[in-house]
Amino acid sequence: MMDPLFDFTGKVALVTGGSRGLGREMVLALAQRGADVAIASRKLDACKAVAEEVRAMGRRAMAHAAHCGRWDEIDALVEAAYAEFGRIDILINNAGMGPQMPSHEVSEALFDSVLNLNFKGPFRLASQVAHRMAQGDGGCIVNVSSTASIRAIPMVVPYAGAKAAVNAMTVSLAAEYAPKVRVNALVPGPFLTDIAQAWSEEARETQPVALGRPGRPEEIVTAALMLASPASSYTTGALVQVDGGPR
Repeated sequence: MMDPLFDFTGKVALVTGGSRGLGREMVLALAQRGADVAIASRKLDACKAVAEEVRAMGRRAMAHAAHCGRWDEIDALVEAAYAEFGRIDILINNAGMGPQMPSHEVSEALFDSVLNLNFKGPFRLASQVAHRMAQGDGGCIVNVSSTASIRAIPMVVPYAGAKAAVNAMTVSLAAEYAPKVRVNALVPGPFLTDIAQAWSEEARETQPVALGRPGRPEEIVTAALMLASPASSYTTGALVQVDGGPR
C-alpha cells in the first residue's frame, strides 16, 4: 500500500540530469510511487534507458535530449513535456557540472559554460515552469544546489558562485510564485555519483563531514520526496542540506 505522505499517483514530474546519478535516483523513486516522468539530459540514449525503467513500473515516461544551459533547448523541453503530459506538477532542476580547476586558470569560455548550466539554464526552466504552474493548478519545484554554495571548497569557484545564485533564486521564486507554487532547494554534499570516479580511493571512502563518508546516490531520495510531496504544503523557500553534516 502506498504511503499517503509519499503518494505521487497521477502526478507528472520533469527531472533534468535525470539519466544518471542523483537525477536517476529521483526519477526512479518518483516513478515507484506513482508519478509519470519526463527525463532530460544531453544524451538521448541514456534518457531512453531510464524511461524504459519507468515504463517497466507501469508509468508513462518521456525521454528528451536537451542542453540545460541553453534557453532555446530548455523552452523546447518545456513545450515537449506539456505536449506529452498536459502539465508538470513537479520540476526537479538537477542538471549541472562542477569542474575542478585553479581559479586563475579558468577561461572565460569555461566560466560561461559553468554559469550557463548551473544557473542561467536552471533560472529559465524554473521561471517558465513556475509561471505555467501558477496559471494552472500549482505545483512544486526542487532546485538542486550544492554545499559548495555555503562552504569553502577550493578550485570550484565559478560552480560555487552559480549554486549560491541557485539558492538566492530559490527563495526569491518561492516568494514570487506563492501561494500556488512551492520552490525549495536540495543542497547535497559529496555523493558517490559519476563525478566520484575522478576522486582518490581515500576520498571515495572518507569525507570531512560529520558522518565521515560520502553519500550513496539513493540517500538523496527521502529529502527529494519530502520536498516534492503535496504533504509538504507549508514548506517553501527552504534550503535542505543533505551533506553528511558539518564537522
